[in-house]
Amino acid sequence: MSHRSDPALLALHGVRILGFASSGQVAARYRLEPEEVDEHLLDDEARGRVRRSEFAGRSGWSITDLGRRANERQLAEELDALGARDVARQVHAAFLPLNRRLGTACTQWQIRPTPWDPMASNDHSDWRWDDRVLRTLASLGDGLDRACAPLAQVLDRFDGHVDRYRAALVRVDRGESSWVDAPDRASCHVVWIQLHEDLLATLGVERGTDDLP
Repeated sequence: MSHRSDPALLALHGVRILGFASSGQVAARYRLEPEEVDEHLLDDEARGRVRRSEFAGRSGWSITDLGRRANERQLAEELDALGARDVARQVHAAFLPLNRRLGTACTQWQIRPTPWDPMASNDHSDWRWDDRVLRTLASLGDGLDRACAPLAQVLDRFDGHVDRYRAALVRVDRGESSWVDAPDRASCHVVWIQLHEDLLATLGVERGTDDLP
């Protein structure tokens, strides 16, 4: 049975992973009680780790630089206590080639070059082009499952990423194409970014430095 992280860790980590989230959203992501999450985040706010703000009519929490450092310490201690650092590194290494493919697929979803404009927006009128992208996204879901399984068996919080990615794919298959990359929902792209952030935070790697040539 995989390790269930401490709720206080999950509350702070959830704000980091989700980017800007209410206590309820963090609670839903990690199967916690909203009141418990709110209590932990109020403690974190008092320590300068998170701040509450309003954006586009929504109120929620965001993590501070101090909070990011504190979260990384928590994650490092947890990882070392479980003896799982090598597993996390192996999963991260397996994730990187998938991440490059995902980046290419999302670019192709947004851009379809024409003879007169190599950066033309994809108007989704070419079903063959879009179908190829969607088949790539489905294949990436299978690859993600295989890559993440060893870490999900150790750390419970990694178990939900693949399910959320596949749930977004189901919405896409139903014709809801915005679930490929819309930033305002748990789309394929958003879930992927959150998984990547989870790996980076767990290993203490700065975003943008893990896949340099």
